[in-house]
Amino acid sequence: MTAGTRSAAGAGATAEFDRLYRANVEGVTAYFARRSADPHVVADLTADTFVVVITHFGSFDPRKGTARAWLFGIARHVYASYCEAYSQQQHKMQRLAGRRDLDPDELEELLDRIDGERAGRALVSGLAALPERDRAVVELVDVAGLQPKEAATALGLAPGTVRMRLMRARGRLRKEALRGLEQPNKEREQGDRND
Repeated sequence: MTAGTRSAAGAGATAEFDRLYRANVEGVTAYFARRSADPHVVADLTADTFVVVITHFGSFDPRKGTARAWLFGIARHVYASYCEAYSQQQHKMQRLAGRRDLDPDELEELLDRIDGERAGRALVSGLAALPERDRAVVELVDVAGLQPKEAATALGLAPGTVRMRLMRARGRLRKEALRGLEQPNKEREQGDRND
């Protein structure tokens, strides 16, 4: 490969990464904003995800799924790694020492985004009752907006398995939502009887 060929290939990869980044940075940021109310954590996890993406961009194989599914698979791994490190307190001092302060505009923008994802965080909290394997499918398909086939790729599962888990999880969530609707009605009826 000549220097000119490498340069052209590098420029093509850079443009392709740029397209992937621009098309998905909002979705990835929202994914993390549903999981954390700390704008610094959201910014760090989003940046960490794209560092992994750019580092491993050459290993992406479009025959295995879409770039979006691959990207959200990386985001899930980044978040899982963060949670593990946080819960074990091993990474805490390193993150504090290496964190850059956000300027006021960046902080305000992330606080607005985090506030905008409040309903999504409530949904994620409600999903806690689901088994992890079902919850992961709902998060990727219903919350992050991936197609079931993309979610299957991100999770390393067969598409039929993802569709079955999605159907089962949605049924459980519907039952839970109906119970939640019935509870206030029962409380109101009892209040009416007591009056």
